[in-house]
Amino acid sequence: MNSISQSPHKTVINWLLVGCFIIYVMVVVGGLTRLTHSGLSITDWSFMGTIPPLNENMWQERFEKYQQSPEFIKVNSEMTLQEFKPIFLWEYIHRMIGRILMYVFSIGFIYFLIKKKIKKHMWPQMVLLFFMGAMQAVIGWWMVYSGLQKQPAVSHYRLATHLLSAFTLFAFTFWFALQLINETKKTETEATDVKKIKWFTILFFIVLVVQIIYGAFTAGYVEGDASKIRPGHIFNTWPKMGDEWMPEQVTMKGSFFANFFENASGIQFVHRILAVLLVLLTCWLWYKSSKLKLSKGQQTGINFIIYGITIQFLLGVFTLLYQVPVVMGALHQSGAFFLFGASIFLIFHTFNKQKTTSN
Repeated sequence: MNSISQSPHKTVINWLLVGCFIIYVMVVVGGLTRLTHSGLSITDWSFMGTIPPLNENMWQERFEKYQQSPEFIKVNSEMTLQEFKPIFLWEYIHRMIGRILMYVFSIGFIYFLIKKKIKKHMWPQMVLLFFMGAMQAVIGWWMVYSGLQKQPAVSHYRLATHLLSAFTLFAFTFWFALQLINETKKTETEATDVKKIKWFTILFFIVLVVQIIYGAFTAGYVEGDASKIRPGHIFNTWPKMGDEWMPEQVTMKGSFFANFFENASGIQFVHRILAVLLVLLTCWLWYKSSKLKLSKGQQTGINFIIYGITIQFLLGVFTLLYQVPVVMGALHQSGAFFLFGASIFLIFHTFNKQKTTSN
């Protein structure tokens, strides 16, 4: 925190970090929207937002629009207006958080532009962040729109794309903030020791991103799978899948792609394997880093990953065993977000030359 208070870009940094927090809240509420099956409750889209229903007539108008959707016709045909209200509100809140993020970035940008706080070297990052923010909104509607057509389900590919775009927006915002925080810090020649884990941090990050994608696959309805079962709701046992380590359902389809991208059992199997791989990679990182001279930032990043992966692995197991209750599902997604942020933090401090300290 001292680094922020001493930075000439303190207000811009705080603005970016507020944006990071709002993105996190948006991801969590998005997860709750999915877990409560609320994502298809609003059947239109408005760029500037709409006023929520304030009386029974407005509620009835919204409900009538929903009654024309495939989800109501094929899945929720017996739903009452009172049952509709909670799922509408979850989706409404999710969309409003997205719009709050847009206002925070837009108004903040205009303010800092007037105050001449935005320096020349910041412009490329600013342009990229606004482009990515706009794309996040477009991808969100592209995802929801797919579930408002013939089938009342969102493609797991679109769900993963939407989630990954939010994580990517956070990554660039957080990285930009870290650059400004560390801009005036004195640096020294990179320690030879750090090079021993430098590219390993990238490997960990790549595996983590693939795991996050498969987490989205596990949470959604699998496109191409006629069973229409969410992968997270089958084989609710650990460590085996039922009575086997690898049941025949994992390879029941005709090709590698179909088995591990469009087969609920195959997707859950990959998600389990990647979780174990991440734990093993973390153990290696823990062991290796204990013998190295690292900077404070590098050691902090590694500590965050060690604690984060421990909690996330346990959350994943219990979420599976209890068949994805809403609260545990939301906590599990929060854990993924925390690990992603910790990985960005570690990569930044590993690839930026910093003064090292003895353990």
